[in-house]
Amino acid sequence: MASSFSRSGMGFEFLTKKAYTPPSWASHLHPLPSHVFSLGHLPTPIHRWNLPNLPTNTELWIKRDDLSGMQLSGNKVRKLEFLMADAVAQGADSIITIGGIQSNHCRATAVAAKYLNLDCFLILRTSNLLVDRDPGLTGNLLVERLAGAHVHLISKEEYSKIGSVTLTNILKEKLIKEGRRPYVIPVGGSNSLGTWGYIEAVREIEQQIQRGADNTKFDDIVVACGSGGTIAGLSLGSSLSTLKANVHAFSVCDDPDYFHNFAQGLLDGLDAGVNSRDIVHIQNAKGLGYAMNTSEELNFVKDVAAATGVILDPVYSGKAAYAMVKDMLENPKKWEGRKILFVHTGGLLGLYDKVDQLASLVGNWQRMDVNESVPRQDGIGKMF
Repeated sequence: MASSFSRSGMGFEFLTKKAYTPPSWASHLHPLPSHVFSLGHLPTPIHRWNLPNLPTNTELWIKRDDLSGMQLSGNKVRKLEFLMADAVAQGADSIITIGGIQSNHCRATAVAAKYLNLDCFLILRTSNLLVDRDPGLTGNLLVERLAGAHVHLISKEEYSKIGSVTLTNILKEKLIKEGRRPYVIPVGGSNSLGTWGYIEAVREIEQQIQRGADNTKFDDIVVACGSGGTIAGLSLGSSLSTLKANVHAFSVCDDPDYFHNFAQGLLDGLDAGVNSRDIVHIQNAKGLGYAMNTSEELNFVKDVAAATGVILDPVYSGKAAYAMVKDMLENPKKWEGRKILFVHTGGLLGLYDKVDQLASLVGNWQRMDVNESVPRQDGIGKMF
């Protein structure tokens, strides 16, 4: 598995650009990336995850891509390693990308751009009521604005009528007229080049299994699906590599048909020669809609954190894990005795946008009661 791109003994390789050699089982794909930027803290850990209410003899493990580094950038950093290398190779001086007002991808891109001394321009989708107001500093917006990103707001109505491709092109043309050299990254970093982030993640999982003491073989991989690039890379990688795990994706916005078709476009862009419906099973988990949560979903996130210490985000992994557990309760035979790897794609900062909804669920606080008989003396409790 050795290549010119290796994570072991990284030394001072963080934030360096390196030649990329694909896994042997992916070397027939086309086009192959020539370089990759080391942006992530990889490999991310895999550990047992003892969620309550699992079916009989079901073993659940979790791949902690929420710990991928770059200011909690989750799965986005893997795609950006390839996309940023391409931007730099093309001589870009700025990056344009687009997403929702609390987009993890946009925040990850803002950080990556500054790491590489590039300007970042973000187009963020918000409600008609808020499009003319300062967007504030909650969650991802705080990081983006601290990192100096240029934020352009667009209403959801305009976004749905114009589309992300045209909107990024309008901004691109404007910047080119100003003498800039912008590089456009699509929603979620999900294009055929970004897909390599999760093809490479499969090699990482393979190596972790080989190095593990018990040689655990996963039957299933479960992941949230929000823009399509992660599931395309994971499912293609799993089918080509030694993993051969069934990939189950839970879509948190558009419906499964949309994502099958979108993933197909990414696979075709790599000359993969496979049908997306043969390599990934997609179920709907969007609930009330993208980035909207029921109290049951948020209660689940709280219960998981209280039971296991793993904090799920409300937009992606929280919905995917909620839907997975619901499916396990409704169809236990489908999951019994399986070894499952759940990929946590990050997004912790999105929880800050839900504090009002969460407040009523986490009321376990009180003032400490110290009996009057305990002696008091000024200056005894030094406040350093």
